[in-house]
Amino acid sequence: MRERSVVAEQYATTDRLTQRIGIWGPGPDGIDPVIALRDAVIALEPHRVVEMGCGTGLLAAQVCRALPECDYLATDLSPAMVTATVATGATVRAMVASADTLPVADGWADVVIAAWMLYHVPDLDAVIAEAARVLTPGGTFFAVTNGDEHLATLLADAGSGPVRTQFSAENGAAVLGRRFSQVHRQDIRTEACFTDHAAATAYLATVDPDLAAGLPWFDGPRRDAGFTTIFTATGPLPMPGRGPQ
Repeated sequence: MRERSVVAEQYATTDRLTQRIGIWGPGPDGIDPVIALRDAVIALEPHRVVEMGCGTGLLAAQVCRALPECDYLATDLSPAMVTATVATGATVRAMVASADTLPVADGWADVVIAAWMLYHVPDLDAVIAEAARVLTPGGTFFAVTNGDEHLATLLADAGSGPVRTQFSAENGAAVLGRRFSQVHRQDIRTEACFTDHAAATAYLATVDPDLAAGLPWFDGPRRDAGFTTIFTATGPLPMPGRGPQ
């Protein structure tokens, strides 16, 4: 799902994203990836943060409330998401902007965040390069994504194979390694909880109505495993033909 028109339709309102977020919880290790990401950002005590694809502003609001002096710029291509981020009431600046042309100078940010969005972008290398451009030499890029087997059991029951994307737990380190000298990963198991068949089909319908139609009936609740990875990339490399950033 990388076509701009498709992504724009998916995120024209906050409804689909909110519904998808709502079914997720920690897995057997008790770790919530959103909380793990939030705590990792806060631990760095950054002065300036840029978030690509901020969604409804959940992360931005939590970081800004913990670090009220932080200059946090939340960006998204969807005006609805930017409006929702502003509505959190946190001390966050939010604006419509493309991840490959961020409205800040070279070396402006201590931290750049791209959470669950790099699999959507049309030009992945351009977005990774943009993250490296806006970071200070000692800055940190947090990139969060899912693994190939994320929700594989539910998708298989609906007649689909695993979702393999351009930026996943499996290939993310290699992608980031093209623009950063150090890449570390934290793998987190999560769990989707559906109260009944209707809840599961409603979730699938937010992604693809054909998937929802293909899910056979089941009685009662079900749980399906999710697989998330938080990549932490440091040491942004110089752009080809340019000196150190």
